Amino acid sequence: MRSAYTRRLFYDLRVESVVSNKLDAVHDVLLMGPGPSCVYPDVYRALAHPTLGHLDPLFIAIMDDIKTLLRTLMQTTNRATLPMSGTGSAGMEAAFVNLVKPGDAVLVLVNGVFGKRMAEVAGRLRAQVDTLEFDWGTPVVPETVAARLQMKDYALVAVVHAETSTGVRNPVDKIGESVKMSGALYLVDAVTSLGGIPVHMDAWGIDLLYSGTQKCLSCPPGLAPLSCSERALAKLRARTTPVPNWYLDLSLLLSYWEGAKRAYHHTAPINMLYGLYQALQCVMAEGLENVYARHRNMHELLVAELGKLGLEILVEPDYRLPMLNAVKVPAGVDEAGVRARLLGEHSIEIGAGLGPLAGKIWRVGLMGHTARAVNVQRLIEALRAEL
Repeated sequence: MRSAYTRRLFYDLRVESVVSNKLDAVHDVLLMGPGPSCVYPDVYRALAHPTLGHLDPLFIAIMDDIKTLLRTLMQTTNRATLPMSGTGSAGMEAAFVNLVKPGDAVLVLVNGVFGKRMAEVAGRLRAQVDTLEFDWGTPVVPETVAARLQMKDYALVAVVHAETSTGVRNPVDKIGESVKMSGALYLVDAVTSLGGIPVHMDAWGIDLLYSGTQKCLSCPPGLAPLSCSERALAKLRARTTPVPNWYLDLSLLLSYWEGAKRAYHHTAPINMLYGLYQALQCVMAEGLENVYARHRNMHELLVAELGKLGLEILVEPDYRLPMLNAVKVPAGVDEAGVRARLLGEHSIEIGAGLGPLAGKIWRVGLMGHTARAVNVQRLIEALRAEL
């Protein structure tokens, strides 16, 4: 019989072997779904740098650079601009828990999954939530929003810029004009749009904007870039009750992200912040206008090639997202079967439809580093073989 020590050693080796074997099975998959996207090679290298302490002066210098880069990307001068520790959903939670109090009247504009999720988050905070709903696959209509805002006073209006579930780009700029006139705070989800299409936070009158790292920034999931206007910060400071989520309380987080002396809040995800730092530098090195043009050009190439296969896009051209394409599934085609074969036989991932679009569309992502002609052609060749 083995001794206790031998059994323990054998167990440790066996566990290590199992973990190693599973990691060895991980292989490159072309990520062309709704996220995550393919990661920049430079970002992988950045993630592997030695971990520093979260109050190390060198790391604090990196934090400050990240804030500056995010302000440029978001086109804002907001001092309260930082990446939240957590995915884009943490950004959504942070936006609402900081700005919404029980009883606040909140209007959420819904034309997909993530608009619905916004409404649910606001409801859990005991806000008085109204929704203005539009057909999935169509944009929010600014005139309809303006009419609703004349009927009732709202503390906050929320909308998704790039609705990942449908491939629709909502006219955030035009909606913002009506919100500004109403006096409400304006909250925008830019999880899929940031880094893929222009975002002008200050010019569009946005008071709080959040995003994610795993879409057009081509960084692994785990951080939620967020920016808050001075007007929104004033509402936060005027609260008479604490923000109900300690971890996401901006008033506490800013004491870590600002100032000559930083106050400990939580242990930041050091290496993930390295990754975001490098991803933002990749975007800036290419140039924002070049990045946006690349996404647009790859979208146009994809649409043209899909047309040759007889495949159509769900959304009307004026409101299509270049980075998320909702492709109609032809009649008689096994939607899930095609996705499974693309992944299993071609190592290409695309996404399924959600909600009322389940089984009716494929969601094809052209986000960040994924938005390259070689990837579009690889997908088209695989679809041609499977269809």
